[in-house]
Amino acid sequence: MKKALVVGINHYQHVSRLYGCVNDARTVAEALGRNGDGRKNFDVKLMVAEDAKTSIQRRSLKQAVMDLFADNDDVALFYCSSHGYVESTGGFVITSDCRHGDEGLSLNELLQIANDSPAKNKLIILDCCHSGFMGKTNHHFDKAYLSEGLTILTASTQDQYAYEVNGSGIFTSLFVEALNGSAANLLGEVSPASIYSQIDMALGAFEQRPLFKTNTKSFVSLKTVKPPIELELLHKLVELFPTPDYDFPLDPTYEFTEQTAKQENVEKLKILQKYNRVNLVVPVGEEHMYFAAINSKSCRLTNLGKRYWSLVKAGRI
Repeated sequence: MKKALVVGINHYQHVSRLYGCVNDARTVAEALGRNGDGRKNFDVKLMVAEDAKTSIQRRSLKQAVMDLFADNDDVALFYCSSHGYVESTGGFVITSDCRHGDEGLSLNELLQIANDSPAKNKLIILDCCHSGFMGKTNHHFDKAYLSEGLTILTASTQDQYAYEVNGSGIFTSLFVEALNGSAANLLGEVSPASIYSQIDMALGAFEQRPLFKTNTKSFVSLKTVKPPIELELLHKLVELFPTPDYDFPLDPTYEFTEQTAKQENVEKLKILQKYNRVNLVVPVGEEHMYFAAINSKSCRLTNLGKRYWSLVKAGRI
């Protein structure tokens, strides 16, 4: 079972209001709830504070976190978009009732609850200022203690702010985009590492820097989307390329517009062109696969193609 607690706090009684956190939380909840084909993905509990009636108290948030991490689930995921605060004694998620930053949910407490969880995979995703403190137990101690299966992804370092643009957090916008498919592999799987890689590339050296901390033997898929190429065609890699360094010879019989075209070869070229579109194969000596066939050149596997060839050959996919 996969469970997610998704929190967004706009309303504060004693500190400045935020404007994009509730929208961000709802967007994340929607993205987590279903896979790309509409099948159920996470069971999501959504907590949002839009006004005084829906305010989120520290105690209620802590209890919800404890409930999330209490069971032996396959995945337990906590996402929060809110104010954040850090001082010499630690970091905090600021809840609606806080008068001062250190009255919020302690990141040390959050870390302990997650570390003690029997869930197989635990994820903490924070879009808060100074959220990079998550995982540390002391402001001056630069090492994190993460139990096996715990992954942390934060919008910024402990010394940075997390910014909003057009009513949405920059980090969360990138996170949702990655979750909805831009970070998927060729099997349509989206992992925490691929999400971080996508966000990391999108944010420059002078912008807020996301942090990624993990202690896991293998990454879990957070979501599956429609793969860019059919699994059946991936399996044909080892049929068309007997070795990863094989150059597949082409000639005009592979191009359907030629009078000498052979149907069997035409079908093979269609597959090779699909490989080319997802960077598994490149033509040799020509820019396009069409000209490689017309001019009797060849094509070969890219480094990515060799990787997937090896996975197919080993029966990993």
